[in-house]
This record gives sequence, structure tokens and C-alpha cells, in this order.
Amino acid sequence: MPSQRFAPPSEVPGLAARRIAADIVDGVLHKHRTLDDQLDGSGAHPGLKTLADRDRALMRRLVATVLRRLGTLGHVLSRLLDKGIPSEAPRAQSALLIGAAQILWMDVPDHAAVDLSVRLVQSDRRAARYAGLVNAVLRRCAREGTALVEEVAGQSLDLPPWLLARWTAHYGEATARDMALALGHEPSLDLTVKSDAAQWASRLHGETLATGTVRMLLHGAVTMLPGFAEGQWWVQDAAAALPARLFGDIKGKSIADLCAAPGGKTAQLALSGAHVTALDRSPARVARLRENLTRLSLQAETVVADAVEWAGPAEGFDGILIDAPCTSTGTIRRHPDVAWLRQESDVSTMTALQQRLLRKSVSLLKPGGTLVYCTCSLEPEEGEQAVATLLAAEPALRRVPIEVSEVAGLAEIITTEGDLRTLPSHLPNADPKLGGLDGFFATRLVKS
Repeated sequence: MPSQRFAPPSEVPGLAARRIAADIVDGVLHKHRTLDDQLDGSGAHPGLKTLADRDRALMRRLVATVLRRLGTLGHVLSRLLDKGIPSEAPRAQSALLIGAAQILWMDVPDHAAVDLSVRLVQSDRRAARYAGLVNAVLRRCAREGTALVEEVAGQSLDLPPWLLARWTAHYGEATARDMALALGHEPSLDLTVKSDAAQWASRLHGETLATGTVRMLLHGAVTMLPGFAEGQWWVQDAAAALPARLFGDIKGKSIADLCAAPGGKTAQLALSGAHVTALDRSPARVARLRENLTRLSLQAETVVADAVEWAGPAEGFDGILIDAPCTSTGTIRRHPDVAWLRQESDVSTMTALQQRLLRKSVSLLKPGGTLVYCTCSLEPEEGEQAVATLLAAEPALRRVPIEVSEVAGLAEIITTEGDLRTLPSHLPNADPKLGGLDGFFATRLVKS
């Protein structure tokens, strides 16, 4: 029939997911845009609206695998390319990275990975002339790639050299290697539940960690899981759930969460019966925090303000939680773009801000009040050294060491000074996807 003769051909299944993945990888590597910016909110990739849930999940796995294995991918492709990856055609680079990632680490047939990568470059004006090259290189990758990966096993290529050098200096070579290895695995989904963790672990086919977090492997959209719409739990890494518990019994007490969005720790404080003031400088992030609290049926006063400039109530607070802005190097297992977007110079920039926040928090704290300071950074300047600097400048503060009993007996996450320090290699599991923690530092200080 005539109408069929001129009908546009339907797109090859899976190509849209790979096209968007290529755009997002290019956004990280060449435009220095974070994954969060490209996946959510006003700056999200417009094509995401058209993807089915299954394709959206595939796209996320493609992007995460490329960024998680970027150093090893670079090694493999450099061995398979005579002249290196074409720099004038970003789509050719993205197609090679995505194709090789599927061949080496994902459950995708090699022929499909090759074919769809070739189609990616054919559809791009600048990259189309490299279609033959992409085809040849990825076919060689299917034959020789595994051996090339094994060549560099244990070399920690998937971390920027500056970051690996820092971790080796601070934690030792063996621990730094274990951390890098842990970051190579797709992490589990961690949930903080309102009550009855064992029951929710059973319903969600997960397991209950010693700390009370429910850990599971995600299949499908978070919003479709039982208990989400009813507000029975929220997504929060097991390590990120620990700092808010360091206040002890806070029922009826006034607690300020000074860098609150998206609200996981605010929710913990509110659930514990505190009168919570949740503050963040970003109106959009505070709006998201309010949405989360509404879903969870929890109450907190929300404030849009810069904590350093905020006056606060005259009477002060019984407790203050600062989950300070930081380099976020402890979150690389969940946000692999961080490894490639951060620079070593960012550390000093962040430590200056952290000191301003800490000094401000002291002025907002009642005598006898508790300050819990934490960062999702693995850099000592943003954790141990930040606290040492504050204690030297504020004689009214003293450290109250964290007891092993407060962290479910996990002695390895308590430092000799009595602070909390989790590493990606902590909490190992026979299934690497069910092991590990985000890198967190936390300390507890009391004002005399």
C-alpha cells in the first residue's frame, strides 16, 4: 500500500538508549557536566522522556560502566588503535567506549555491541567516516579485549593518577588497591526504612545489614518498588545513614541540618522525634527536599539560605549536623563521573568552605550542644585534618569518641581518634555488588 511505502523505518531497538548514553558520556568527558545534571532536573537530556524504563536502565548502565572502567578502556583501545581515538569526532570516541564496555563487561552479544556502535557513528556527520574503523576495532576487541584487560589487572587504571597517589599515601598501597577494586563494581541499592527492616528486606528480596540498612540489587525503577509511594523508606547509602545516629536520643530537641538537601539525614532526624530545621542554599534542592519529606510524611522546617550567612535563632540549637560540600570522592562507586570531573586543586577550595561552615556552626550551637560534622570525601584534608584545625581554633569544643557499639560493632570503621571513616572496600561480600560502602568521614564534637 502507498502509505506503507513512504512510512519512515522504525529505529533499531536499543539504538536510542546508546545514542543518549553517548551524548551523556560526551557531556562528562568533554563538557565537564555531571551525571546528575544530565539525568535529572531542567538540564536533563531531552531524549530521556522518550525512553522506556528498560532502555533507561540500559542507558544508565552503559554510562556508568564506561566511566567506572574508563582507564582500562583507554588502555584496551590504545592497543587496538594505531593512531589513537579520533579527537575531532567525539561521537566516534563515545561509540568505541560504549561498544568496548558492552563487549568486556556487560551481558550484550558482541555482534549487537559492534553493530549498534557502528550505527552510532554512521548517524553523526563528523564521525561517519570512522564507521569502518569502529567496526574493525570493536571486532578485534571481541577477540583480544579480555586478554588486554588481564594485562593491567591490579594496576588501578580506573582512577585518575592524582587520586590514586593520594589514597596510596594516606591509606597505604594495599588499601588503596582494594578501594579501587571496589569502585569497579556496580553498587547495590541501599534503603533506610522507617521500621521493621527485616520485613522490608524480605518484601524487596534484599538483606538487612548489621547497621539496619536494607540492601538489595535493583531491578527496575525505584519508584515502582513496594513501599515507595507509601513513604516507608528512602534511598540512602549505608555509610551515609550513620552520621545522623551519632546524636543519640534527640526526641524533642532542636537540630539544624545545615546542608540538608536532598534530605536523607533530615528524614532520619525527623523520624527520631527532633524538631528539625533543614537548610540549603539552593531553592531547587530545597523544593526536592520538601517533596521527599511530603512523601515520607515527616515534618521539618525548611529554609533557603547560605549557612555561612544565616543568622539562625537567638537561642541556638541542641544539635547541628553538617554534611558539608566536598570533593565527593567517597561517592565514586555511585557517581563514577566524580573521578573524572574533580581536580586535585578542588580539595583546597572545599576545605576553605568547610572551615567557614564549621566556625559558623559553633556560633549556632547551645552550650552543651552536639556538632556532628561529616563529608562524603576520602581526602584527609576534608575530614581528619579539618577537625584538627577546628579543635585548635575552638577551645570550647571537645571530641566525643564514637563507640563501636554505636556502629553495629564495625570496629574497622572507627579511627584511633574515635571518628568514623568508611571506605569503599569495607563490608565485603562474596557478591561484589552486595558489598562496599560509600567513603564517609564523621566526627562528634560537644560545646562546653
